[in-house]
Amino acid sequence: MTSVQPQPESAQIQELLVAGQEAAEGGRWVDAGLAWIEAAKLGSLDGANAASRFAAPRIRPLADAGDPAAQALMAGILMDYFTEDALPMAVGYARAAAAAGHAAGLRTFGFMLVRGKGVEEDRDEALELFRAAAAKGDAYGAFNAAVTQGEGHCRADRDEYLRLLTQAADGGITQAAAVLGDELAADRRNEEALSWYVRAAENGHAGAADVAADWYRDGVGTEADPVQAMRWLLVLTAQLNVDAVHRAHQVGARMTDEAIIEAGRLADQPTEAQIMVSTLARARERE
Repeated sequence: MTSVQPQPESAQIQELLVAGQEAAEGGRWVDAGLAWIEAAKLGSLDGANAASRFAAPRIRPLADAGDPAAQALMAGILMDYFTEDALPMAVGYARAAAAAGHAAGLRTFGFMLVRGKGVEEDRDEALELFRAAAAKGDAYGAFNAAVTQGEGHCRADRDEYLRLLTQAADGGITQAAAVLGDELAADRRNEEALSWYVRAAENGHAGAADVAADWYRDGVGTEADPVQAMRWLLVLTAQLNVDAVHRAHQVGARMTDEAIIEAGRLADQPTEAQIMVSTLARARERE
């Protein structure tokens, strides 16, 4: 249902880049690297460059001295931003951090085992490492464990699968919230599913916004609410989603101008709402 990925948030990227710079100026290179990598995950080339070119040379001595946090971070940087020649070193750092019980190290070494990156693929061991990271409160570890199960590996324990997804979603992983919505919808737990779709949509997940719009329009998991339906459709129309524009016209034809404006306020898309009001007014004049 929710295959569309969230759009990068430029304001959040900028905050992370600034946080990384401030940490670097204070000599806190692990914190700087973590902030820049988070920016890179949101699509920032500057974040990726800063992590690999500026943070990595300062973090490596800490990793070599046995700091598990530095080892886990160095492993991730080498794996993601360097050539395959760096994989043996990345594996060494990840294995050391995992052996020390560091959550990010457990998760990173698990990822290497799942993908066979620098090591022989071993999904059983990877799943145990992800579970161990999740037990330490690591949201990404929980999501990786859930994904590993969701791909058919040990999927029989559905309760654990949903618990891991919930932990990841509660930990702020937007994709986990969207997937959890899909899974609960498959179980016909529609009210719960809608709450997770909305949370994912609020964090920029276009696919979740698409589902939320339809469910509010049709009264799935809630009472029919055209204002909430229009709210999420306006978010999508602002992203030039043509199908959403068509659906918004259909929903808007049964709404008052005031209700559409309120939907625009909720969506933080007042201009899109005003365009919708004007477009619908012209359509009524032609009838």
